[in-house]
Amino acid sequence: MCVASGPLGGGLAERNWVINATVDRAYARLDPDIHLLDMARDLELAGPGVGMLTAVDVRQAVAAEDGGVHVVATVGLGHPTWAAAPDGDMRDPYPGTINIVAWVPVRLGPGALVNGVSTITEAKAQALWAYGGEATGTATDALCVACVGDGRSEEYGGPRSVWGARLARATYAAVLQGCREWGRRHGTGRPVRPESDSLGTTPGSLETRPPAGHPYGDGPVL
Repeated sequence: MCVASGPLGGGLAERNWVINATVDRAYARLDPDIHLLDMARDLELAGPGVGMLTAVDVRQAVAAEDGGVHVVATVGLGHPTWAAAPDGDMRDPYPGTINIVAWVPVRLGPGALVNGVSTITEAKAQALWAYGGEATGTATDALCVACVGDGRSEEYGGPRSVWGARLARATYAAVLQGCREWGRRHGTGRPVRPESDSLGTTPGSLETRPPAGHPYGDGPVL
């Protein structure tokens, strides 16, 4: 079972495979699902699957593991954005995507799988904060959370559940390392916040404010 977003195989269903494929920055096909199905056929993959696209070279993917949970992330920060941004917000003309594929070695119930999506998203935002990025993600991020299809069903996937906590830590580690490597490749490396190397440290106050002149207002960010 898995829950996924992306051009192919999105939603909550049984899936047999996952593709995260590199495309050119100028990619303009209007049928990415068909393109991904063609890739799957070329790879002789059988049955339904999940497909995602990225301008990042997938050979630069970063993997992390925590307690049996495996996460692989491809990180591109060419178009960072705040989730709650004004309509039409495009701070950078270049594409960038954070794609995340996670494997959980136990069966997760439907609610736990959906909860895992929010857990991954929170951990990704935490990693971007730790990197010093002024964003919660990019406009085209995609993810897939997959798990085994049998055994006792775990009903919780939040960040303080057993498997959700592992999912969060593995996601945080993979995305933060991916940010560091992207910064080195593009000469835009940021100093990682000193708190980021200790997951037991709360990153700042829960009520922080954007810097003066921030384009999205001066109210508290919770």
